[in-house]
Amino acid sequence: METFPKDFLWGAATSAYQVEGDNVGADWWAWEKDTGKERSGRACRHYELYERDFDLAQSLNHNAHRFSTEWSRIEPEEGIFVEQELKHYVDVIRCLRSRHIEPLVTLHHFTNPLWFARSGGWLAKGCVERFLQYADRVVRALAKDVRYWITVNEPTIYFSHSYLFGAWPPQQRSFLRMKAVEQHLITAHIQAYGLIHKIYKELRLPEPCVGIAQYTQAYIPCRACFRDKMAAYLRDKLYNFGFLDAIARHSAMDFIGVNYYTRQVVEPKNWGLASLAMDVCKKNHRPAQKNSLDWDIYPEGLEDILLRLKKYDRPAIVTENGICTDDDALRWGYIRKHLKHIHRAMGQGADVRGYLYWSLLDNFEWDKGFGPRFGLVGVDYNTYERSVRDSAKKFAQVCKTGVLEDCEIK
Repeated sequence: METFPKDFLWGAATSAYQVEGDNVGADWWAWEKDTGKERSGRACRHYELYERDFDLAQSLNHNAHRFSTEWSRIEPEEGIFVEQELKHYVDVIRCLRSRHIEPLVTLHHFTNPLWFARSGGWLAKGCVERFLQYADRVVRALAKDVRYWITVNEPTIYFSHSYLFGAWPPQQRSFLRMKAVEQHLITAHIQAYGLIHKIYKELRLPEPCVGIAQYTQAYIPCRACFRDKMAAYLRDKLYNFGFLDAIARHSAMDFIGVNYYTRQVVEPKNWGLASLAMDVCKKNHRPAQKNSLDWDIYPEGLEDILLRLKKYDRPAIVTENGICTDDDALRWGYIRKHLKHIHRAMGQGADVRGYLYWSLLDNFEWDKGFGPRFGLVGVDYNTYERSVRDSAKKFAQVCKTGVLEDCEIK
């Protein structure tokens, strides 16, 4: 039996584009149409049904919820801000607060306004300033009721998938462009960090907690050879810690949001840059349980990441951790094992303040469409009815008591 602190944050996460529906001004909306990918459409209709969804979160004993604001709704044309949309997010936060749920607000979760993308996106001169104008309006509108801010979600996933692997819009494959986008995102975070603190000081509000949500995974060499070990080291530095190192040098984080799902078994075919950066073992030399997207389940990797984050001397919040599966018993097993490893890390000195499961709802999983089922709460995409899964009820017991045990539902 493991006991967590009484003020621990327990809950789940969502992102605007994946659950709201009808985000027609976003670059992803246009990309889905242009490429023939599965359309996000009405998603989960969370934009309309958020009160009902937060009633469910409250019934599941959540005391925290992470969500994102959709830039393309708030600023559909450059310099044109829609007060009605800002008010919507004010209402979302007040809805959470009235249910005694702490909001954690993300400013950028992968999607961009179409006008921003067409002007060059995160490669363009002036992209940081455009992001800061948006951030300024959102923070001033919401600051009164928000303590936790995440500037950018998974910057390494964004710049690698969009500018190195060519899988996401704008589907470019250039190491140099990827590095340019990385630098712009680093600058955007550092300047947004300062901006948010400045706004809170101007408004005479208690100091905010500002961080990023960093995607992390365990990189495991397939073989004991030097090439596999070197590739694992390079990926670890580039994807897990490079961005954090850069913003830490500017003392630009009050906490570290940790997104963790899986491991990667590293086996480069040659010494080429692409091979070192991307090749993985194809022969299942290190077998593990998998989710429905064939990602390995490797909870001990989260413990290792949390212990290694101690070097930054900042508290951590697990801002995403979850599994897509049709086997709900496997979902609960996944949550339970990861919580056990979080507790073990805390016992070794890791300062972890919360755990947010991904996701509160089944949702639109980017280029994978609606197939993967991550939710504590299932969604029928024909009727938009919600159904609370048994894993959610078991997790609710942990949220209520702060104690991890068998948590069987009677």
